[in-house]
Amino acid sequence: MRTAYSMAGLFEQNRAICKYVHSVSRGHEAIQLATAFQLLPYDFVSPYYRDESLLLGLGFTPYQIMLQLLAKADDPFSGGREYYSHPSYKGEGKPTILHQSSATGMQAIPSTGIAQAIAHCEKTGLKIPGQKYIGEPAVVVCSLGDASITEGEVSEAFQVAALKKLPIIYLVQDNSWGISVSAEEARAMDAYQYVAGFPGIERIKIDGSDFLECYTVMQKVIELVRKYRCPFLVQAKVPLLGHHTSGVRMEFYRSKEDLAHHRAHDPIPILRQRLLDADITEEQIQAVEIKAGDEANKQFQAAAAAAEPDPSHAADFVFAPTTVLEERGERSPSGSEKIIMVDAALFAIREIMEEFPEAIVYGQDVGRRLGGVFRETATLAERFGDDRVFNTAIQEAYIIGSTVGMSAAGLKPIVEIQFADYIYPGFNQLVTEISKSCYLSMGKFPVQTVIRIPVGAYNGGGPYHSGSIESTLLSVKGIKVVYPSNAADMKGLMKAAFLDPNPVVMLEHKGLYWSKVQGTEEAKTIEPSKDYVIPLGKGSVVLRAEENELTAGDTCCIITYGMGVYWAKAAAKNFPGKIEIIDLRSLYPLDEDLISESVNRHGRCMVLTEEQQNNSFAEALAGRISRECFSHLDAPVQVLGALDVPAIPMNVNLEKAILPDSEKLASRIKDLLLY
Repeated sequence: MRTAYSMAGLFEQNRAICKYVHSVSRGHEAIQLATAFQLLPYDFVSPYYRDESLLLGLGFTPYQIMLQLLAKADDPFSGGREYYSHPSYKGEGKPTILHQSSATGMQAIPSTGIAQAIAHCEKTGLKIPGQKYIGEPAVVVCSLGDASITEGEVSEAFQVAALKKLPIIYLVQDNSWGISVSAEEARAMDAYQYVAGFPGIERIKIDGSDFLECYTVMQKVIELVRKYRCPFLVQAKVPLLGHHTSGVRMEFYRSKEDLAHHRAHDPIPILRQRLLDADITEEQIQAVEIKAGDEANKQFQAAAAAAEPDPSHAADFVFAPTTVLEERGERSPSGSEKIIMVDAALFAIREIMEEFPEAIVYGQDVGRRLGGVFRETATLAERFGDDRVFNTAIQEAYIIGSTVGMSAAGLKPIVEIQFADYIYPGFNQLVTEISKSCYLSMGKFPVQTVIRIPVGAYNGGGPYHSGSIESTLLSVKGIKVVYPSNAADMKGLMKAAFLDPNPVVMLEHKGLYWSKVQGTEEAKTIEPSKDYVIPLGKGSVVLRAEENELTAGDTCCIITYGMGVYWAKAAAKNFPGKIEIIDLRSLYPLDEDLISESVNRHGRCMVLTEEQQNNSFAEALAGRISRECFSHLDAPVQVLGALDVPAIPMNVNLEKAILPDSEKLASRIKDLLLY
């Protein structure tokens, strides 16, 4: 406690050096240390941004923690990328700490995902990372501030923990403040009262200022969770003795009376008096205080003198290296039959699950009874059991965010969002947690997951089941996005996406699933071999222009993907030999070499998308092509997309009016070829 106290004092005294925003644990030391002392190396813990004392209790040195405070090169957690007290750790001798953000309450879902993975591994006999042997009863501690309990995503986590009886402890440090918002004005109930609405989660309130009470209670709670594998909430009432952050200072908004009340519950004087009552002498206590202060100061000076990060490495760790670097396996093996796209996905996942016992599939309605609303997971639960293929509640945030914890605990989740229009409740987890995890943990925690999302409009799907969301997704850095247009690509990309150690979103046009839309019969292909993979970031040439037309300078290329491939094929029939069609297949990473080679050869280019055109990925790509291929262009790069309406209307005639099609494309190609 005195080490944490001394550190807080040093940071305040050296504000010019400690220039990056930070929070300290003053007032929270007792409960944090009491918790840390109970944890074992095979456990998992998710601290929040005020948990420096917890880190000290786990065995991290002040110097290591201060390196992050000062954003130094040797910051062991993030190499100078993350805020103070935002750890990520995977190694010997300490619990695993997956990366998490500062966003309030967002750690609840990834942490619960870890606990769900632990429960799965215990049931199926898989080993969890950090275990020396299978069956060590790991627990997860998810540390939360009291203000986070009003977040909807915390509720989603509680729902799953209660339903599945998961080995997780939600440690709520209740200091009655959410920056300047008091508990009284922001919450109808505290965490202890709130969690009573989730049957199956045990709960207890404790005095977080009393170290002995905290130690005894946390020892008992963790022992219970280890033995009975049940969720628990501990609400520790603590004072807030530091500023909210170094930039939002207590004197801005707290009254003298409030500050005095909190200081009366400072855990350090309380423990000090307990020690005196136990016949520890004043001299002994002072010796500890002096030693802690001297050591903190020494380590602070060392951290301040440490090297700054090398700017040339600022872009390192966005993705973990992938092993799938080239196309391999047979795309069209002899003797195989043609399959539809939805079956290609199903067969790919079936083969993955046969080979990888750590692969699991979950999402809304993907389980045994239905097998997906498009029957895209049909028979998987019957074949692999309800433990590996299971339904979830309507919780897009949990479906997406839990993959962070699942991946950290050694599983390889394939999850589904039922329709693209419903990605937005899960977008917070995708952006805040998944996309940043690899980069901010210096590669320790890439999130290995495949997120399947049916997209696109056809046959009157209406405004909430027809969306195209690639531009939204592509604005997020740290995820990969692929978009197959036929069965062979579906299988090859699905396999590669699964093998990729990074988060991959599979956009799957539901209008191509069964080739029922006129003109999409070629989406059916011969089923590729079991080992067939397509590296992410490699497009394909679907149609080539004839050499004589190319020589005459009377050709153009169409850059497209998904349903656009079939509109382009139909339109190309009006211009025999004059059209080259590039199917991107992967939107990020993007096959820029193939695009440039095609555009430079033809001098005319049309970018075709199903998305609403204005401010879209397609327009951004057209701008990039214009810049990179400027000297080879014979005409401005053209873009054709849907009309700029906020949703796809239900009526099929209105839908047709909104969307591109082969006729609209042919008209635009005719104009382009006249340049």
